[in-house]
Amino acid sequence: MIYLVWSLPALVVIGAIVSGRMGALGASMCGLAVSLVVALTTAPQGYQLVDAGLSLVRGAWIGWVVVPYIMGGLLFWQIAVRTGDAILPAATAAPEGQAARRLLFAACFLIGPFAESATGFGVGIIGTMTLVRRFGMGPVQLLAFSLLSQTMILWGAMGSGAIVAAALARTDPAVLVIHTSVLVVAFNIAWLALYWRLADRAGFKAGWRERSSEALWLGASLGLVIAATAVFGAETAMLAAYGPVIALRYLLDERPDARTLIRMARRMLPFALLIAWLAATRLIPPVEAFLADTGRMQPFEGAPAWAPFLHAGTWLIVAAVLTGLLRGRAGAFAADLGTAWKTGRLAVFSIFTFSAIAEILSGSGIATGLAGGLFHAFGGVAVVLMPLVSAVYGALANSSNAANGLFMTAQVSLATAAGLDLPAAIALQHAAALSLNMVSPVRMSIACSLAGTPGRERDAYGAMLPFALAAIAVLLGAATVVAMGWV
Repeated sequence: MIYLVWSLPALVVIGAIVSGRMGALGASMCGLAVSLVVALTTAPQGYQLVDAGLSLVRGAWIGWVVVPYIMGGLLFWQIAVRTGDAILPAATAAPEGQAARRLLFAACFLIGPFAESATGFGVGIIGTMTLVRRFGMGPVQLLAFSLLSQTMILWGAMGSGAIVAAALARTDPAVLVIHTSVLVVAFNIAWLALYWRLADRAGFKAGWRERSSEALWLGASLGLVIAATAVFGAETAMLAAYGPVIALRYLLDERPDARTLIRMARRMLPFALLIAWLAATRLIPPVEAFLADTGRMQPFEGAPAWAPFLHAGTWLIVAAVLTGLLRGRAGAFAADLGTAWKTGRLAVFSIFTFSAIAEILSGSGIATGLAGGLFHAFGGVAVVLMPLVSAVYGALANSSNAANGLFMTAQVSLATAAGLDLPAAIALQHAAALSLNMVSPVRMSIACSLAGTPGRERDAYGAMLPFALAAIAVLLGAATVVAMGWV
């Protein structure tokens, strides 16, 4: 019975979302209230009001460290890309034949993920759909290709999801992302094969030579972003890796004349300068040391530190302001800020609440107690079950933060109790939490709204079902490997 009581925070949140009467924020607030009551009355160890207060403050701190990534990314994108009708590299007229196939691949696997990495929240869907819809394809095909922009969500929103997950698991974000990237590579291999089938059915046929080229481009891009994570960290890895790749792809595919190239270079200059500065702050030791030490705060052991002058979110905000000033759009700054806040506010509040829930469940010992009960009841099979539940919940909540907030601490405790490889178990949990975000109801709704086809979500789910099943298959295989102790 006690295990059922300890499960109430997760059950309440899941039930609230499944009922359709609440979004992720409302559900998380209910879960937070229930977790406080459960922790204060039934925790397996002494847990008082002062402990609860400490957990809430600690959760708020974790959320605060992530907020600049979210708001900075949204604001920069709002100003640098949309201001002045700037667009990402692409031809202005819809190409045909092999050129169309190449642009389709770039839109789905390069440009869309790049946009998602800077902002999150499904913004990559907009970038991909803007390019793909010019081909005049059917609405369901348009929806499916646009949703493929979410394939690299591990690095979405400047890696903020990984930073939260690492804080909850008490590990380093870059280490977590590098371990999780093994599963993301497996996801992309499966998704690329399904993309080939989808593209052929949509009339963008290609032989094995073109497919091999696509596989090489994707493989090289994945290798670069993983290497960039090791060098720069999770926040700036996608910008540093995919920015140059997209530029190179544009030059090879479009072969622009000097006039077009200069015009495009001006449009993309804010991205180039931002990437160069962020790289410098990580690669030049004196600069990194000075920025890391200036104003650094870390009030909680094991929680992420906040170094405002090294924080990528800070420089995103600075870059947004400078770009607006240089383009003579200072008067629109308030409107851009309002739009960014409108887009990101629910995610900001949800990060605070889910981080607080995770800290309460961890600090009170409930997560450890639940993990012990699951291990006693199911043994190593519990390590397989937990990621599957996380995957479904992450899709329902449209957030890996939500799934990790409820299940990460329990997964850590479960892996520890079972004597399994802890980094692998943590990576499995995080990969599961984000694996089905591509087909989350929120992203489906965004795609259908942008495509002008509201009410076609069921058709979109049908088209994306193979991609979801492929992710589940990869998760099951990885969970089995971890549970059997083969890593």
